[in-house]
Amino acid sequence: MGSKMTEGKPLILLMKFVSPIFLGFVFQQFYNMVDSVIVGRFVSPQALAAVGSTGTIMFMILGLANGLTTGYAVLISQKYGAGDNTGARQAFVNALLLGLVSTAVITIISVLIMHPMLHVMNTPEDIYQDAYNYINTICAGSIAVIGYNLLAASLRSIGDSRTPLHFLLFSTGLNVILDLLFIIVFHLGTFGAALATVMSQGISAILCMIHIYRKVDVLCPRKGDWHFYKKFCAKQLNIGVPMSLQFGITASGTMVMQSSINIYGSVAVGGFTAASKIANLMTAGMPSIGQTMAAYVGQNYGYGDLDRIHQGTKSAFWISVVYSLITGALSILMLPYLTGLFFDSGTDVSLYLPYAKTYMYQCAIFYIPLAMIFIYRNTMQACGYGMTALSLGVMELIARLITAIVSMKIGSYALAVAGDAAAWLSTGIFSWVLYLFILSRLRKKRGTSAR
Repeated sequence: MGSKMTEGKPLILLMKFVSPIFLGFVFQQFYNMVDSVIVGRFVSPQALAAVGSTGTIMFMILGLANGLTTGYAVLISQKYGAGDNTGARQAFVNALLLGLVSTAVITIISVLIMHPMLHVMNTPEDIYQDAYNYINTICAGSIAVIGYNLLAASLRSIGDSRTPLHFLLFSTGLNVILDLLFIIVFHLGTFGAALATVMSQGISAILCMIHIYRKVDVLCPRKGDWHFYKKFCAKQLNIGVPMSLQFGITASGTMVMQSSINIYGSVAVGGFTAASKIANLMTAGMPSIGQTMAAYVGQNYGYGDLDRIHQGTKSAFWISVVYSLITGALSILMLPYLTGLFFDSGTDVSLYLPYAKTYMYQCAIFYIPLAMIFIYRNTMQACGYGMTALSLGVMELIARLITAIVSMKIGSYALAVAGDAAAWLSTGIFSWVLYLFILSRLRKKRGTSAR
């Protein structure tokens, strides 16, 4: 069942709604980290570096598709918030059909360009084959990962953040079991790790769809619903395409950053990989509050309450400040202990730790602006301003591009991994300024004043 987010205290609503999403992201990052831990401990440190070296490619390819599908779900929340249940159901069907088409295109293209992309990124020869086996499998099975994300986003758009968590918990446990089976028993290496991810997400997507058919009447498609709706296609594409391009542009920056890191060899890549996995786990609350704002703002925008939207963004900001300060401190304090989990007992972790520290120490102090990006980007997108995502992506790309180019010119690993910190700081500030401008514009358009 869904829930309305157009009434009640925003802070309490957001805290209640974000909790299941946060737990879901934590478990998602946890099993992503388990992938790396199992690969690093039971295959080799080089295999760990191989998985890490493809992280930015996976972010770009899945980000392109997930940007589309997340954008498609915005219209569902707007229709639901406006009390138009028929429109919400038809928007859901349209999102599924658009998602299938866009995913097929992205999957075919990504598989075809994978070899040249790995070469362009300076992937070290000693990890190249493992890297290809991993990322190509993820790309070939991307419909499973994207399918789950689209269905989960659709449920959240009507106020249900708990059901996606239940299926994600199941997926997490299944992924760990399959990882151990494919890697330790069948010795499938990085291919096995990728196959485990695809299979566990695919099964979760199927279960999620069954749940919608059985228990979510507002989304459950009727027999005559299965066709494209011209009145929705333009709206969903206008939000989804810019979001997708934003992911693509952002990922292009991270790929440039990864390329500048790869030139320092597999040990540097391994240290960076371990640290980035830990950072992703620590910052899981940030995309969580972003997805919460997408549902909250989408419903309230459809309802027509701009003041309530602004109250929600202020509450989300202060939640994120407290969260960022706590996790920033934990990231630095726990790094030496958590890094060792990624390598077997025979590996000299001291070789990898300096590279991990260099990345983590720079990133942890910029968690607050990273959180701001998620809050304000999702807020603006839920109000129908899809192109804002594109401008934020360009800002991140410029920041990472400058640091990567300069780092390769002067041969500085520290500057190479500073790309994330630079992107978060510049884009976080820009997203806040852009949000205030758009809010002012919406108020003038609707004749609404601030409370």
